[in-house]
Amino acid sequence: MRFPGRFAEQLLADQLQRVSLSFLVDELVIRRGGVAANIAFGLGRLGLHPILVGAVGEDFADYRSWLERHGVNTTAVRVSEIAHTARFVCTTDEDLNQIASFYPGAMSESAEIELAPIAERFGGLDMVIVSPNDPTAMVRHSQECRERGYPFAADPSQQLARMDGPQIRELVVGAAYLFCNEYEKALLASKTGWADEEILAKVGVRVTTHGKDGVVIEAPESDPIRVPVVPARATPDPTGVGDAFRAGFFAGLSWDLSLERSAQVGCLLATLVLETVGTQEYAAEPSDLLKRITETYGAEAAADIAARLPAA
Repeated sequence: MRFPGRFAEQLLADQLQRVSLSFLVDELVIRRGGVAANIAFGLGRLGLHPILVGAVGEDFADYRSWLERHGVNTTAVRVSEIAHTARFVCTTDEDLNQIASFYPGAMSESAEIELAPIAERFGGLDMVIVSPNDPTAMVRHSQECRERGYPFAADPSQQLARMDGPQIRELVVGAAYLFCNEYEKALLASKTGWADEEILAKVGVRVTTHGKDGVVIEAPESDPIRVPVVPARATPDPTGVGDAFRAGFFAGLSWDLSLERSAQVGCLLATLVLETVGTQEYAAEPSDLLKRITETYGAEAAADIAARLPAA
């Protein structure tokens, strides 16, 4: 929602202990989101067949139809009998200050989901991406992945602020991939007490996003790989950019591309989201994708990626 004024003008310093305010907003926009759904949508747009795992409410029906139309398998989604789907409600004023609330709802039931029946139903799992969710569920899913030998990626993201050191350590150890932004990288090290080299020794590959400065990929006994961003034509809304990067990155890996090429696909998809208002409103046309890959990373990169894009 958008408030055509300034929150600061409505808040009285000597009355903050008894705030009771109502803002008349002049815009209401409802958009689809959720980290796992955003990543799954991106994978579907690139021609893959992701399986969405999580807990939702009975209000998920329309969203389910949308995702399935874009290649996402939602049969493993748990539907709560008592709670609504998680949602984020935010009001922004003219100074871009925000007052927001996050309702976890059915997300709190995610810890009751077991991965083994899903793997049996689909004949195995190529990669489990453990995205921001209920912290207990995140830890349980990573534990099950280690026990059953499912390759997994640890993507704690915004839940790092809520998780304690032991939870984070339990989530990260043994991950094939660890995703963080620059700040989260430092926060993870602080909360776990691990030095940089210790973290790298406990995971296969660490991927750190640096906003406009691109992405750094690190692996033990290897030189860091640095991948710049794809220049944006416009920047109306950054929401969901990191999710799109992950979708592109894992699409590239599924196509047997190198880490560098996979990150380039991820950076391109991230830019498409940056140029669009909403997390799932972008198009991924192969001809335009290759044009922009060529412009940013060169003809050789475009040639390597072109052979895999027809599926999209």
